[in-house]
Amino acid sequence: MNQQAFESGKRAYQSGDWLGAATLLAEAKRPGEVSGEIDHLLGNAYMKLGQFEAAAAAYEGALSDGAYGKRGALSCNRGRALLAAGRPQDAVGALTDAVADASYATPYKAYMALGSAYERLGDVRSAGIAYRSAAIDESNPAPAVALSDLGSCFMRLGRAVDAVEAYRTALDFTTPLESQNQIWCDLGLAYVAANRMNEAVDAFAHATADGSFALSSEAQASYDAARKAIASIDARRPSETDAMLAAAGYGGGYDPLDPTGASGELMPSPEDTGFFSVTEEDLVQQDKLERKVRRKHRHTGLKVFIVLLLLVLLAAGAAAFAYVSGYGWPTQQAVAEQLFEAKTNGADLAQFVSSDVSTTQIQEMSDVLPSGAQVSVTGVDRSMTDSTVYLTATLAGGGEQDYTIGLVRDGIGWKVTSVTPSYLSQGDGASEGAQEGSDASQQDGEGTGSGTDTANE
Repeated sequence: MNQQAFESGKRAYQSGDWLGAATLLAEAKRPGEVSGEIDHLLGNAYMKLGQFEAAAAAYEGALSDGAYGKRGALSCNRGRALLAAGRPQDAVGALTDAVADASYATPYKAYMALGSAYERLGDVRSAGIAYRSAAIDESNPAPAVALSDLGSCFMRLGRAVDAVEAYRTALDFTTPLESQNQIWCDLGLAYVAANRMNEAVDAFAHATADGSFALSSEAQASYDAARKAIASIDARRPSETDAMLAAAGYGGGYDPLDPTGASGELMPSPEDTGFFSVTEEDLVQQDKLERKVRRKHRHTGLKVFIVLLLLVLLAAGAAAFAYVSGYGWPTQQAVAEQLFEAKTNGADLAQFVSSDVSTTQIQEMSDVLPSGAQVSVTGVDRSMTDSTVYLTATLAGGGEQDYTIGLVRDGIGWKVTSVTPSYLSQGDGASEGAQEGSDASQQDGEGTGSGTDTANE
């Protein structure tokens, strides 16, 4: 080793003179000499200069010095250099070696680079697995970036619900000094893809609240679509007064000039009344007769009217109370049972599902419903606008499965909005929800902190 060149090279490296450091460190090694320390510094200097192929070669030389160690850090740096040089397949091999080193103190750095390499290769699922591993690495001081990248992978895999959980968990791990605007924007896109428009509008509003973040054309279009969807739903939804009157049986139009609907005209025809053919004497005689009848029945008619009015008011009040208390026809239990019967009979499930639920979501419901099962309702949570039915399905092949059915008010009846199987393993925290919702989540662990250190080691 040329000790003088090595010392001069180190001083140049420490002062940020990357070209001088690379020149001197290259002179410090004699032909055929192996020095992990020199090659490590030399590789870092080449990376700063943007000479990625030379950096990869230097790191490979450092790895050949078994006495130097630091295999995980060197392999990670080599993988990054290969990735920057446009060789993602070779980068995958180097980065896989890095995470295999049990002594490597910061494997999340290699996992983040590995996720990028897999994305370059078009393997989104493997990229998601790598990002998840980076997020749950305890050495990762800020896993929000890894969780955001995981959410992006879920979106490209068509798994919007899992993307929502990944982005929500990323928000939980951002530090007060980090901007959350981009994550809120990505969360809004995931909500739109999951047909959760109210939450989408709220997420986009958070993203733009401070005025420092501009939505992309795609995000702006999704934001506008979500607001239009909500406005359309609100326009079709009847008021609470209309709903209570309909529940009490007062639906339909009413013509004050033809209350019985018998004539079919706004006013009776003169030909039907005979008004222009009667004499004055006939009119006087008829008036006397009518006054006599009116006197006889005045009190009786008033009493009958009061009684009928009270009965109508009581009926309306009872119906309104039942409506507000969450009762309707058909009942929540009946709708839930009919949904399972339709699945068994191969009938269309859409007739039992809310019009706000997409065709894709109806298919997802159909996929989780068993065929030929006998169901037993175990509980109902009621409110005026939405309800939840809990039931147990005895499966045709044996065994039981619990389900939670979400319903929304539809006139005086109910329509299904969600079907969720209940498993004993459910109920973990929000961070685990983002991890367990993915095929890209095959390892156990918890993430802490946020961000990614991209500096060479």
